[in-house]
Amino acid sequence: MSAPVAFEKTPPSSAEAAAAPLAERAAKLGVSTAALELTLASEVIDLHIDTFIPPRLFGYDLEKHHGKGLLRGHFFGHLDFPRIAEGGLTGAMWSVTTNPIRSAKGRWEIFQKNVRALRAAVEATSGRLRLARNHHEFVAARAAGAHVVLLSIQGGSALEAAPASVASIADDAVVRVTLVHLTNSVYGSTSSPLAMWRKKRGLSEEGRELVRALNARRVFVDLAHINEEGFWDAVAVHDRSQPLIATHTGVSGVKPHWRNLDDRQVRAIADTGGVIGIIFAQNYLRARGSPEDGRVVVDHMEHVVRTAGEDFVAIGSDYDGAITPPTDLRDGLGYPRLVQHMLDRGWSETRIVKILGGNFLRSFAALRP
Repeated sequence: MSAPVAFEKTPPSSAEAAAAPLAERAAKLGVSTAALELTLASEVIDLHIDTFIPPRLFGYDLEKHHGKGLLRGHFFGHLDFPRIAEGGLTGAMWSVTTNPIRSAKGRWEIFQKNVRALRAAVEATSGRLRLARNHHEFVAARAAGAHVVLLSIQGGSALEAAPASVASIADDAVVRVTLVHLTNSVYGSTSSPLAMWRKKRGLSEEGRELVRALNARRVFVDLAHINEEGFWDAVAVHDRSQPLIATHTGVSGVKPHWRNLDDRQVRAIADTGGVIGIIFAQNYLRARGSPEDGRVVVDHMEHVVRTAGEDFVAIGSDYDGAITPPTDLRDGLGYPRLVQHMLDRGWSETRIVKILGGNFLRSFAALRP
């Protein structure tokens, strides 16, 4: 297995934050200087953020620092460009989420419109954010000091009316597709209780064809949100030379839940060289008696480490995806606090750097060099 790629980190672009002494910034965040230094020295990559949803829904200004966000960290408003910089987030899979109520044609048309809008928002940052389609472009963007935007689809039903499925997306811009979201689609069934009415609960033949199409374009097949039968259907048809991924999930070994993966599923993803991103949604994470802070995220990460190894864990917060995170991870300034919890658990810096971004970068380089 190749070692994680090393990059020179640039400090946050916020002049005020960058000017503050490191110890002062650490104290403000409630972490040790060591935790903040390690965060800022690492590639911090979040496998799932929905931060393009608030601007689409109600004109939320990503250029503005929103403090603790909308509703003090509940549901939306977890991130903006200043907090992305201050929290040390160097890259993320920015999700374009599909509205299942629209017609198939409408979903495809709106997806293309949203991609154009997201591209325009990135270009308007004058290089502070950059799109990347592959590992090489990621490296180039980071060398320029940019936060890297990896374009993703939440809900493969966006592609139902696309003339040539994922191949219809211009410039191979999408790096990941979550096969299903919170509702059933032509491709298969969600893991949510909304799927209970469906008689056939695995992937449909259209769903299997979507997996093959994603493999052909070397796009990550994301198994977050899919039900168990569909998960194994996707594994069966998937090209095993390519890494699978579950971008934002918990694990049922810590909390049994319809949204979480069991140990067999965790190992199946790891066996392909893929990664499992742990979500920050408190309701999927907290078992009875569990802490209310970020330690609960580390509990799920630790279970993946015990089950499959430390090379297969990542971060998949689901920020801005209508979630309530643990109390000290309520916005993008929480990444150093998560690092503090890892250090408090006695984890090595090597393991932490892998989880923050190194594990994903290895998989990304394998899939899209």
